[in-house]
Amino acid sequence: MITYGILNGPLGLGALLFCVLVGGLPAFAIVALLGGPLIAQLRRLEARQTAYEDAPASHGTKTGTPTMGGIVFAVALLIALLFDHGRDALALVALTVMCMAIGAIDDVAKIQGRRNRGLGAVPKFGLTIFAAVAFLAIAGPQPSFLIGVGPVPVVVWYVLSVGVVVATTHAVNLTDGLDGLAGSTILPPLIVLICVAGIARAPLAIPVFAAAMGGAVAGFLIYNRHPARVFMGDTGSLALGGALAGVAILTEAQLPLLIIGGVFVAEALSVIIQVASFKTTGKRVFRMSPLHHHFELEGWPEQKVTKRFWIASAVLSLIGFSLMLRPV
Repeated sequence: MITYGILNGPLGLGALLFCVLVGGLPAFAIVALLGGPLIAQLRRLEARQTAYEDAPASHGTKTGTPTMGGIVFAVALLIALLFDHGRDALALVALTVMCMAIGAIDDVAKIQGRRNRGLGAVPKFGLTIFAAVAFLAIAGPQPSFLIGVGPVPVVVWYVLSVGVVVATTHAVNLTDGLDGLAGSTILPPLIVLICVAGIARAPLAIPVFAAAMGGAVAGFLIYNRHPARVFMGDTGSLALGGALAGVAILTEAQLPLLIIGGVFVAEALSVIIQVASFKTTGKRVFRMSPLHHHFELEGWPEQKVTKRFWIASAVLSLIGFSLMLRPV
């Protein structure tokens, strides 16, 4: 069992710096260098975005932008495996690859159909559940312990962990609706989980993997920030969600992830509330869901929405981190 709390000793800054140097910086540099050639190749392959039909009218200009750029996150997976190919690293890489593959199938269906409709909800969720179960099987027996709760029944821990993978992957996917939004909002949670792994003295493979993913995302944002030259597509957003969920599970932070990943929770809840309200009362709570579209229709420029959501993610990540520093 990993134990948490400020009494465990000071944060290993040397170990964290090592993770950034070994994982984060190489991933950032390689993705930054590959971005231009990747965009050119995606254009040649006609892998182009079709704007969601029900999105705000301003999104029409996004049609034709290269998509599936999230394939470049595979760089982070290679770096993680080069550093360590033990059980933890293999489990995290396997989960991310499986989620990336689900997203790629979805993206290809959208590209071929020339409309923003890919896999249906049932096969998409079913495949994600399979990926979660496979991840837990590869990771091997885990302690049935949750930060803030303590020991829990093994069945509860596994069911919750599967739920975390499914919910997180699709919540990040929903958030990927504006230039740079998903990438910028996932960086603070990844940074916090790197620190949590350091405090918990978790195997270095876990924070190195998280650092590599964070570095890859930072490199991708060079091309994905407004105005985006490439989109990550479901290929990238599902992969990022899977990676975030996997790291949270292996650091026993499933419940704190609700706070650390609060932006993703809010985005997913906005869709659930909107659908439930419309089906039961015929009225909409938000002008449009997910939540970022609501603010767009309120008159916020796209860059403002992204910046405010990034700030919210950073604040929530800090709050979640501070709560995890309390002794259990």
